[in-house]
Amino acid sequence: RRSYYLFAFFFSYNTSMISIQPLLFSAAVVSTSYRRTFLLSTVSAMSTSTSQSCSNNGKSAIVFLHGLGDSPAGWSHLEDELPSIRKNLGKDVHYVFPPAPTVGLTINGGMEMPGWFDLFDWPIGITAKDDRDGKMAAAQQIEDTIEKLESEMGIPPSRVVVGGFSQGGAVALLAAYHRRVEGRVPFAGCVCLSGWLTLKDELKVTPEVAKSTPLFWGHGTWDDKVLFEQQAHGVEKLRESGVDVSDYNYPMGHQSHPEEMSMMAEFVEKALFPKE
Repeated sequence: RRSYYLFAFFFSYNTSMISIQPLLFSAAVVSTSYRRTFLLSTVSAMSTSTSQSCSNNGKSAIVFLHGLGDSPAGWSHLEDELPSIRKNLGKDVHYVFPPAPTVGLTINGGMEMPGWFDLFDWPIGITAKDDRDGKMAAAQQIEDTIEKLESEMGIPPSRVVVGGFSQGGAVALLAAYHRRVEGRVPFAGCVCLSGWLTLKDELKVTPEVAKSTPLFWGHGTWDDKVLFEQQAHGVEKLRESGVDVSDYNYPMGHQSHPEEMSMMAEFVEKALFPKE
């Protein structure tokens, strides 16, 4: 595991009116690149067009899932951020930011907010209980999104990197490794930022997926929401299954880091353009 110790300032969004403030699972990245504001259209949870930019045709795609209490706008800056770091991730890459459904949270008395699945434990350590039904439904939503990319734009799963932050990262792992069973085309890569490996007892990675879908996992050493122990635990399980994992940690809480974005961009470029 590689650690980076860089001094940086971070900002967090306050996008939800709930009583338990630590449940705001969203983060912004400090960046010198221009950050565009997207006007979100009214879309269903299955939509692959959550911002104006999604009208562009692309040869490959990045599907990135936001965290609990956030929206697609919270991570849409990646469409500017990543190409500013790696130019190959620009015009030929289609960016998709699916919206999570509204779910009730057990840990917050059933109060509803945007989220991919229910939570039963707080903070989220390696013994946290799984909402299996919710997670499977979330993974299916992402699979439907990726199927639309192929049917409507001609982008196969092998040209897609799926990723996410926090809850979004957990769903990305589930979609990339648990659900790509024998006979299903593996993804080009997977990104997990401050997420965790769920349904560990059901993890069965096929040899084809292990070979074809590398993983980038970044996590904060001071994370008090999705505990830092989750990274080592998940990485170990996935490596035991043969997955090529690049894991990095940073001196931060439940948020993102400029160096993390740089390493993520390098990883995604290699996953989508392996011969360049």
